[in-house]
Amino acid sequence: MSNKQRFAVFGNPIKHSRSPLIHAAFAKQCGVQLEYRALRVELNDFERAVTSFFDAGGQGLNVTVPFKERAAALAVELTPRAARATAVNTLWRDADGVLHGDTTDGVGLVRDMVANLGWRIQGQRVLIVGAGGAVRGVLEPLMRELPKSVHIVNRTVERAETLAREFGVLGEISAGGYEALPDGQFDLVINANSAGLSGDAPALSPGILSERCCCYDLLYGAEPTAFMRWAAQNAAWAVSDGLGMLVEQAAEAFYVWHRQRPESQPVIQQLRGVLAAAA
Repeated sequence: MSNKQRFAVFGNPIKHSRSPLIHAAFAKQCGVQLEYRALRVELNDFERAVTSFFDAGGQGLNVTVPFKERAAALAVELTPRAARATAVNTLWRDADGVLHGDTTDGVGLVRDMVANLGWRIQGQRVLIVGAGGAVRGVLEPLMRELPKSVHIVNRTVERAETLAREFGVLGEISAGGYEALPDGQFDLVINANSAGLSGDAPALSPGILSERCCCYDLLYGAEPTAFMRWAAQNAAWAVSDGLGMLVEQAAEAFYVWHRQRPESQPVIQQLRGVLAAAA
């Protein structure tokens, strides 16, 4: 019987998850003995699968699409940031058997932008493209960095307006459709639109980019995304994909579980090499 601590990520689909590689690299750095697996969970079996995992001695779970909201509902204790997001990507049980939930996505995004890329969020005019669960997960940590303003643009305007209302207590957040973007230019554009998976760039005017605008795509891959290509063609000052966010959110989850902070940069570089080799 292995004495390694057991961890996993639950999702559907899950085949292309990089989480096992990332957590194995962190564990090696920190001298932690663990087993971390990517497990596909049927849509109607999530709650039972979580309970079974912990009952069998599992130490911690990551949760990805489409289970983050259900993970939040299942957890008995939520961190404040997870409670506001109503989405959880990190689960663990305490010594009393109580299931705890946290969300590390927003921390991962902010850390990648500020610590890794050297971008500023404070005082910046931010545009977020999309209003899905990914945006819900990152809004609070983003607002904690004190941007001047945040505008959420989405095809279904009501979803963007709902987010603006819910998170508006944290700062100036507005919302609207593509045809009604506010006048002026944005200093930071974050693409959280899953349409990018199909190779489509969002329908944005180049005129929204300020002279030193930075553009960040939550998606990542071996090649630049459609949004990154659009940003580069329209003279964005700096452009990045979301690979660093992926590693940084994992680093935060690793810290939540093990109380050790791994070095993220070597793992980001390792993953870049893996993606390039697979291209």
